[in-house]
Amino acid sequence: MVIYVYDKTFDGLLTAVFDAFARKSFPDLLLAEGEALPLFCDEVVTICTDDAKVERVWKGLQKKLSATALHCLTVCWLSELPDVDLLLFRYIKKAFNSPSSIELNFGDPDVLEVSKVWRKVSHEKHRMIEFIRFQKAEDGTFFGAMEPLYNVLPLVVGHFKDRFADQKWLIYDLKRTYGCYYDLQEVREVRFDSKEEHLLSGILNDKLMAEDEKLFQNLWKAYFKAIAIKERINPRLHKQHMPVRFWKYLTEKQG
Repeated sequence: MVIYVYDKTFDGLLTAVFDAFARKSFPDLLLAEGEALPLFCDEVVTICTDDAKVERVWKGLQKKLSATALHCLTVCWLSELPDVDLLLFRYIKKAFNSPSSIELNFGDPDVLEVSKVWRKVSHEKHRMIEFIRFQKAEDGTFFGAMEPLYNVLPLVVGHFKDRFADQKWLIYDLKRTYGCYYDLQEVREVRFDSKEEHLLSGILNDKLMAEDEKLFQNLWKAYFKAIAIKERINPRLHKQHMPVRFWKYLTEKQG
């Protein structure tokens, strides 16, 4: 068994691909630095992320795959699923070894699995766009928090930057404890040393909330209630289209 140890970044994975082809020795297992090694293995290779190698691999992939397929690879990486790195490694290896593009060869189990993972992450991305609810803070910043299944925050910031270009906002991932802050000019990643209540619950308390925020929340709840037709309420379908795991972040579901 050949094991590659790397930093668990996408650039690190591409560096591992470069080194594997250079060594003509391909890993059976990819592990993070410091992760316990299996009891029996033939070789352990430590990968040091190298920007030059990353660039060469990416340029090589651009000749083998379409822009859509390349985007699919980065989206799959954000799934953070177990062994997704090994799946992508095998996919990339096959892409380089094939005389033609493999991206539509769904008879290949790795190509099919990459497509499935991409679909799952993309679905979660759209759900985050649909179900996030912003709360106006006292300083005028709009705060929204969620706990998505996958690391989709990098995929949604472009939408919100375009949609709310004239407003400051902070979108926070409660599960991964980081956020993206837009200051009317650029979006940057932020992390907080202290974990205040709203960074754990995703809900601003009355002290942090703008004076008129409660009013608008009550108006939204009243509107949501007013448009509901009791005779057509279907709880099962409602939960299907609006999963229960999102309800704790929805203004219309509070109180």
